[in-house]
Amino acid sequence: MVENNSNLLLLVTLAPLATSLVVIFAPRVTQAGFARVYALVGSIVTLLLSLGFISGMRADPAAYSSFMSVPWIEDWGIRFTLGLDGLSGMLVLLTNLLIVVSILASWTAITDRAREFYACLLVLQTGIIGTFLALDLFVFYIFWELMLIPLYLLIGIFGSSNRIYATMKFFLYTMAGSLLMLLGILTLYFKTAPLLDDGATFSIIRLVQVSSQLPIETQTIIFFAFAIAFSIKIPLFPFHTWLPDAHTEAPTAGSIVLAGVLLKTGVYGLIRFAIPLFPAVAEAYAPLFLALAVTAIIYGALTALVQEDMKRLVAYSSVSHMGFIVLGLFSFREEAISGAALQMLSHGISTGGLFYCVGLLYERRHTRLLSEFGGLAYNMKIYAVLTVIIVLSSVGLPGLNGFVGEFLILLGTFQVAPVAAAIATLGVILAAVYLLRMTQLALFGKLDREENKALTDLNAREISGLAALIFFALWIGLYPRPFLKLVEPTSRSLAELVEPGAGELVSDRVASIPANSPSQSDNRGQIDGAAGR
Repeated sequence: MVENNSNLLLLVTLAPLATSLVVIFAPRVTQAGFARVYALVGSIVTLLLSLGFISGMRADPAAYSSFMSVPWIEDWGIRFTLGLDGLSGMLVLLTNLLIVVSILASWTAITDRAREFYACLLVLQTGIIGTFLALDLFVFYIFWELMLIPLYLLIGIFGSSNRIYATMKFFLYTMAGSLLMLLGILTLYFKTAPLLDDGATFSIIRLVQVSSQLPIETQTIIFFAFAIAFSIKIPLFPFHTWLPDAHTEAPTAGSIVLAGVLLKTGVYGLIRFAIPLFPAVAEAYAPLFLALAVTAIIYGALTALVQEDMKRLVAYSSVSHMGFIVLGLFSFREEAISGAALQMLSHGISTGGLFYCVGLLYERRHTRLLSEFGGLAYNMKIYAVLTVIIVLSSVGLPGLNGFVGEFLILLGTFQVAPVAAAIATLGVILAAVYLLRMTQLALFGKLDREENKALTDLNAREISGLAALIFFALWIGLYPRPFLKLVEPTSRSLAELVEPGAGELVSDRVASIPANSPSQSDNRGQIDGAAGR
C-alpha cells in the first residue's frame, strides 16, 4: 500500500500532544486564561488540519485515503502504521469537534490547575485519534492505553466529591479489559506466525488474511478477549456499572469526551478488529450480543427514568443508546451496520450536547437535581430553546440526527431478529419519556425558587458550542447521505463477510490460495475491506 498524506496523518495525530506540551511549558500559562487560549487555538488548528482529509474520504471512503507505515520494532514485526478511511475519518472529525466544544465548556468552570487540566484533555485527544487510526495492533494498544491515563486524572483531580471512588472503578474495569485484550493480541501474534510467510506481525491488514485458519477454539478465545475489552469500553450490559459513576463525578468536559467519542472506541474496535479477524465466531455468538444489546437498551432506559440527578439520567441514557449501536452491528445487515456507524456520530453529538447543557446549569447552581429546578424557560430563553433541540435530537425526532441511525438499525434488525427489534423499539418510547420528563421538570412549570430567578441566560461562548452541535444534528437529520456514504463500504464488507457460513468460506478460500500468488490479493479483497482497506 502506497503512503499517502502521511505527513498530514502524523500531524493530526500528534498536534494535540504537541499543544499539551506548549500548555505545560510555555511562559505565562500558569494563568488559567493563557492555558485555555493555547488549548483552544491548538484544538481549532487540529480540527482545521483534519478537514484536509475530507476530499480523499469522499472520493473513495472504502480505501485508505491517508496512509503511513514506517518500521518501528522490526524484529517483532511492529510497524507504526496509521490509516484513515471513511469510518475512521468521520470519528476523527467528531473527536476534534468535541474537544473544541469541551474547551469552550470548561472556559470558566476550570480555574484551578487549568494548565494540567487542558494538557490532560489534549493528551486524551491524541490517544483517541491514534486509536481510530492505528492499523497495527501493538500501536493500537499503545494509543488505547494512552486514553486511560489522562481521563483517570481528569476525573480523579477535577471531578466532584465522590471522584476517587468513580476513578478507581473506572480504572479497574478498563484496566481489566485492557489486560485481557493484550493477552488476546499476544496469542494472535504467536498463533498466526507459522501461517505467515514473512514472519509474525501485528498488522491488522495481514492478520485478517490468516486468522480464520486458526482452530475454531483458538478463534473463540481470542475473539472474546477482544470482545469483552471492547464491551467494557462501550459499555455493554453487564459491564456498564462504571459509566454512571464516572459521568456523575467527571467535569463537564470529561463527560462530553467520554460519552461523545471514548465510548465509540469500543464499537470501533469490534468493527475494525474483532469481527473481521473472527467472522465465524462473531456470527455464531451474534444472538448473545443481540440479547445483551436489548437488555442494555431497556435496562438503561428504565434506570434513566427514575434518576433525579440529571447527569446520571444522561449517563444511563448512554447505556441505552449504545445498546442500539451494538444491536445494529450484530444484526449483520448492511443497513443496520450503516445505521450503527451513523448512530456513533449522532450519539456523540446529542449526548455530548446533553452533558454540555447539564454542565451549564451545574456551573450556575452547583446542583444537578431536577427537584432544584423548574421554570427556567422564563428567564433562560436561549438556553431552553437550544436544550429542547438537543433533547429532541437524542429522542430521535425525524429531521434531527438521532432518527436516521435508529431507523436504519431497527429496519435491518427486524429482518433477522424481529423479536429483538420489537423489544428495542420500546427503548425509543422510553427515551422520549425520560428525556421529556427531564425537560419538563427543569425548564417548565413554575419559576418559584429565588436561586433560579437570578440565573442568567447563555453568553456568546456558550451559545457557540451548542450551536455547532445543533448544526450537525440538523445536517445529519435532514441530509444524512454524505455521512452514510462514508460508512457504507465498511458496512457492506462487514455484512458480506459475516453472511451465514461466511466465516468458514473465508477460511477455506484463504487456505486454498498459494502463498504470494498474483490472485491472492484479489481473493482477499473482501476480507481487507472489512478491516477498512
